[in-house]
Amino acid sequence: MLKRLFVSAAVAAGCLASALSAQAEPEFTFVLEHVLGPKSTAQTQFLEPWAKRIEEQSDGRIKIEIYPAMSLGGKPTELYSHIRDGAVDLGWSALGYTPGVYPRSEVFELPFVHTGSAAVTNMAIQEIYQDYLSQDFADIKPLLIHTHTGQAIFTTEKNIQSLADVKGMKLRAPSRTGAWMLESWGAQPVSMPVPDLPQALSLGVVDGALIPYEVAIPFKIQDMTKYSIEGTDGVRFGTLVFMFAMNKDRYEALPDDLKKVIDDNSGTHIAKEIGDAWDAIEPRGADIFAKSGEVIRLSAEETAKFEGKSDEVIDRWVAEMNDKGVDGAAIVEAARKAIAKYSNQN
Repeated sequence: MLKRLFVSAAVAAGCLASALSAQAEPEFTFVLEHVLGPKSTAQTQFLEPWAKRIEEQSDGRIKIEIYPAMSLGGKPTELYSHIRDGAVDLGWSALGYTPGVYPRSEVFELPFVHTGSAAVTNMAIQEIYQDYLSQDFADIKPLLIHTHTGQAIFTTEKNIQSLADVKGMKLRAPSRTGAWMLESWGAQPVSMPVPDLPQALSLGVVDGALIPYEVAIPFKIQDMTKYSIEGTDGVRFGTLVFMFAMNKDRYEALPDDLKKVIDDNSGTHIAKEIGDAWDAIEPRGADIFAKSGEVIRLSAEETAKFEGKSDEVIDRWVAEMNDKGVDGAAIVEAARKAIAKYSNQN
């Protein structure tokens, strides 16, 4: 009898262990790939906390595996198609790496539309998304469209104090509208993804770059440049718009309760939080750069000269959008109005 009790207890314990093991197994394991390194702001301040939140709120039914720096293969320019075609389940990348795919969303990359706060611009993006931007994302499931704090000018040798100082310089452009902006200044734009920048600087392929501090520091750009230049009051020279998105079929395959977990951690629910994280990191990056280089802030007069050139870029973009049958001027107006609204609330 005693032996039978021991056997029964052992069987019961085994069944319980099996049940707990089965319960712990996720129903969905999603692969998340992105273009930057494992210590980047994107991973440490956004993607890792987001993945942890999803796993906790789904009670372990969803598991997220993060692969930084395109470690599954391919180039940053291919990540959009990886998400769209289901090669990965989730991805984070800059829209500028696939020019022409998201034409409407470029509005926030235009010079002096975004002026420096990621939190403000992120909320503005959410406000106008449905009416003005959603058509760009018909073949993927966007979870957050957002910006970082924006570009400073980093240079290897030249101390820029005026618009005239930029003329003829070869500068890395982060996007096609960024290249247009550099052209309007009289500089020579060189377009490349940020992972290619350190080598380009060290070989003298470029004289400097448009890049934010939070990206520059992990790539050791401070070791290759002497100066960083911002506008008055820290005004930035454009920004990049980023896409955090999911494959549509993977999202649609989720039961409604798990879709809600994803939805509750998307869009307006996280836009300001993510923007605040980027805004908080940027001054720390500037402090790190200042230990080895010089941070320059242009006078209000010189900043106005840079801003005066922005009309050329915006007019060019509006004309291109009009050729596509899209009211570009209306999108610019809506973007600026929304940014002004959230700037006053911030």
